[in-house]
Amino acid sequence: MTAENLFEFDKSFNTPIVGTDEAGRGPAAGGVYAAAVYFEKVTDGLIRDLEILNDSKKLSPKKRESIYDTIKNNTINSIICVEVDEIERINILNSSLKGMNLACEEVIQKAGLKDLLTLVDGNKLIKEYHFPQKFVIKGDSQSASIAAASILAKVTRDRYMERLHEEFPMYNWRKNAGYLTAEHLSAIDKYGLCKYHRPSFLRKHFEKTQAV
Repeated sequence: MTAENLFEFDKSFNTPIVGTDEAGRGPAAGGVYAAAVYFEKVTDGLIRDLEILNDSKKLSPKKRESIYDTIKNNTINSIICVEVDEIERINILNSSLKGMNLACEEVIQKAGLKDLLTLVDGNKLIKEYHFPQKFVIKGDSQSASIAAASILAKVTRDRYMERLHEEFPMYNWRKNAGYLTAEHLSAIDKYGLCKYHRPSFLRKHFEKTQAV
């Protein structure tokens, strides 16, 4: 998919599109980030500037960083973090959907949109959401708005994990972003959990270590 194809996908709905995606559902440390994006005006120049636009997971960190500011400066957008205590209280799926809900509502309010469609990456709709919505499986590879939201969420979360790394360098979150790599698990076994860990994500690991 080219950037032009991604924008054509959004245009095909013949209504303003707000795209939303999240970053950080899988890691065992740190909050989950959700972003929402509305392209108020799409020009040929903007499409050229975003020619590498794609699912954030398909782009290198350097490439994601290279278009982050272009997306931020050419969209009405919102980025929301749902922190660990909330994730532990309502679970990661509900936290992701809550973040999307808050981000989308903020964008809609900022943009003053009345007629719109929200495109949600994945296979779930946003709960208790008061606007028209449609989920799009692998939407970050199909929709410009979702792809842009995925990059805002991913880059912002990576920067956040860099800051947490400075506080707790022993877990090497700069490298693993909170995912349970062998190195991360080894550090957990050595140092225990810190306030940024998600204990519910580590139950199986502790059950295994206790069984040995």
